[in-house]
Amino acid sequence: MGFKLDINNYTSTGKLENKHLLTLLTYSPEEIFEILHTAKTLKKKLMAGERLTYLENKTVALIFAKSSTRTRVSFEMAISQLSGKSLFLSSNDLQLGRGETIHDTVKTLERYFINAIMIRTFKQSDVEDLANFGTIPIINGLTDLCHPCQALCDVLTIWEKFGTLKGLKLAFFGDGNNVANSLLAACSKCGMEIAVACPKGYEPSNQFIMDAKKYGKVTITQDPFHAAKDADVLYTDVFFSMGQEIFEDKRMRLMPYQVNEATMEAAKKTAVFMHCLPAHRGEEVTAKVMDGPQSIIFDQAENRLHVQKAILYLLLKDQRDR
Repeated sequence: MGFKLDINNYTSTGKLENKHLLTLLTYSPEEIFEILHTAKTLKKKLMAGERLTYLENKTVALIFAKSSTRTRVSFEMAISQLSGKSLFLSSNDLQLGRGETIHDTVKTLERYFINAIMIRTFKQSDVEDLANFGTIPIINGLTDLCHPCQALCDVLTIWEKFGTLKGLKLAFFGDGNNVANSLLAACSKCGMEIAVACPKGYEPSNQFIMDAKKYGKVTITQDPFHAAKDADVLYTDVFFSMGQEIFEDKRMRLMPYQVNEATMEAAKKTAVFMHCLPAHRGEEVTAKVMDGPQSIIFDQAENRLHVQKAILYLLLKDQRDR
């Protein structure tokens, strides 16, 4: 079975079975490996100064119902570095918020020769509807349910750091949010063990937990030190995602899951720290850990660019010029 493959022994095919990237639940281990290998190749080409024309004569619409520094800049730069064009559309630029249907929106964008859509929004159903009603590739830039692009860049960063993925352990701390959901899918399908430490009532989606258990060892625990034990990677995210109301009770319940010096000491000596950013030093992570020698947060942030280039290339490579 695919999940038993070692990424270092995987032979790239240049193909994805999926037409869209909506969630990693529908992606096989081989497809994830394909994206990671392609990202590494495109990264090498960029560093060698090679001009890439894979998206020449193609335009990608970037729809943002939720704002973002890294998602917007990384996608715009990814498209540019592949010689394509991007069209930024915020909520203020679209009629979606004023009653126009997703069906009508995607059908109209297709008539304007848009080749693909990346959308960063709240509801997963919006992403699914775009894919169902349209004929062009749809890329999930983030929803309240999952964040597939982020998880893919995370496992690429881990692969670069350790030279392998199989047999490594990632421990996630805090709210079992969209990032935790996608990490469950990505890590398990890459042969990694994953542990999520969170207070009762803040667990990740059961759908993602059950799917991950088909591929590898998954631990959901209320004990942060149990999760950190023998971990190669310690990972956290903000306690309050964009658009969420801030409750002091939630903050107090999550504070025991802060990644700090004690948490790092419970992991392997070679462990690294990761955070998808933006971060709140002193809340979900201490400044000493965030800015310390074990932190690889900016390698991680950079890899958003390379993974998103790989996704765009693989989803659009066989599409005829529109």
